[in-house]
Amino acid sequence: MNHDTKPFGTAEVISTHSVFGAPCWVSLTSRDLDATQDFYSAVLGWKWRRNRLGDRFRIALVDDVPVAGIAAVAAMWQMAVAWTPYFAVPDADEAVSRARERGGTAAVGPLSLPPGRAALLADRDGATFGIWEGELMGAWESWRRAAPTFIRLHTRDAFDAAIFYGEILDWASDRQGCCEVHYEGDEVVLRSQGDIVARIQSGALGSAPDPTIRPHWQVHFAVSDVATCARAAERHGGSVLRMAADEAILRDQDGAQFTVTSRRAR
Repeated sequence: MNHDTKPFGTAEVISTHSVFGAPCWVSLTSRDLDATQDFYSAVLGWKWRRNRLGDRFRIALVDDVPVAGIAAVAAMWQMAVAWTPYFAVPDADEAVSRARERGGTAAVGPLSLPPGRAALLADRDGATFGIWEGELMGAWESWRRAAPTFIRLHTRDAFDAAIFYGEILDWASDRQGCCEVHYEGDEVVLRSQGDIVARIQSGALGSAPDPTIRPHWQVHFAVSDVATCARAAERHGGSVLRMAADEAILRDQDGAQFTVTSRRAR
């Protein structure tokens, strides 16, 4: 049996040996699992199912398609409450080593979280991201096709950041199936299998008091009505940091920042 796929019932389980370098998941570290589930159910209409990682973990669903994960480990791992994108890697130890060699830092891991291994890192400008080695969730292809999430890196220098991530994640390399990097105006656009999966833009300020201006990966969720989500966030203990016609930057009841974007604007 090769490393790329394994039989699991009647479906194929995809691993990071065949899908690598691309965003493969987004997850929220939280302190209170019940309160977090209540907030996102009210704001984004999410349903929930248990995760084989244990009682501290949940998978969010929209129309039975997995959208994101919650890990109630912020206190246990002494981590900030935040949304984090995860990138697929064939070898977590090698990815962490590459990040450190290039000025990044490892905050957590690699940890064994069957059916894989994960680590939380920060790039040279302090933006936090995760890496995942192992099997992707069973409905990963549905998640990718539905594209319920999108990620954007706000950073000091988009081109410098693209080099940093590219060397860690084998972007634009000679490996078959790697992500393609395109320079479009002042943005760097990442494509996987022809689809845009992330954007990187310059202009963030490391010392800015506003967390929306400091370097960070911003997780966007596609919604049908931005204004309705914003009102629901305020009613359920969150706040609106920035509002536009097709997009709003919100903060949940525990302080995690995320964006809702109109499906029409995707």
